[in-house]
Amino acid sequence: MPMLALARILLAPLLLWQGRQVRRRVPKLPEASGARLGLIGSDHAGHAAPRLRLLIVGDSSGAGVGASTQDEALAGRLAQALARRLQAPVAWQLVARTGWTTPEAAAALRTLAAQGRLPPADVMVTALGVNDAIAGTSPTRWIRQMSALEACARELAGVQLSVVSAVPPMARFPALPQPLRRLLGASSRRLDQALQRWAADSGARVHVEMPVVVRRESPEALMAADGFHPGPALYRVWAEALATQIVADWPSSPALAGAQPPLAGGAGGAGSGLGRPSRSIAT
Repeated sequence: MPMLALARILLAPLLLWQGRQVRRRVPKLPEASGARLGLIGSDHAGHAAPRLRLLIVGDSSGAGVGASTQDEALAGRLAQALARRLQAPVAWQLVARTGWTTPEAAAALRTLAAQGRLPPADVMVTALGVNDAIAGTSPTRWIRQMSALEACARELAGVQLSVVSAVPPMARFPALPQPLRRLLGASSRRLDQALQRWAADSGARVHVEMPVVVRRESPEALMAADGFHPGPALYRVWAEALATQIVADWPSSPALAGAQPPLAGGAGGAGSGLGRPSRSIAT
């Protein structure tokens, strides 16, 4: 039996008690307010046709808990950064909710598609893993769930590039007491290591590490008042790291060189298999 699983079993009563204490003590912050889809920016000629269509899928961090509005949260910051770097319009949609595990995020995509509320997207950014770590999901099972989510996004929205955010380092969450913090830190690290290997398996996905500032700064300086979610400063640097990677990989990959990404229509481009090496970056 793996040591992490054994530790969960041996420490189960203490971990359960600590988890209840955290839920009781930590303030429950709302998700960021504001629209969850939109179009930002224009090109030099003032046109508003999107150069890039972005789908952000996540849990509470994707939903912007810790920020007042979506403009200050991950989705808004990322759309702004991409429009600025591309000097062109970016269409974006956010599909995220507090507490979601990866299967729940995939189910939400299917529901939106069935309702006709999932527009085509070129790039999907995921911000998932914390609730999967809390649930004790094994790396093998989680990667199967991530694969199912990606397949769903490709089939239903035509996503061609998956940009997977690193699983947050839960060992640095101030809200968590020891040994719960150490155990969840180990779980989140194992999931992220599996995520990196999974990303390297395909040229159509890329893993983006948390920015270096997250590992250098005191967590309290970057996180929200609850000590569990990002604050506006962290959302900003996180979005910039993601934007750097997206601009590097879209549309400059060998498979897309000399071709414009599809800007309208259905899921053309789904399953095309972009032939370039994946990589993990630290910004």
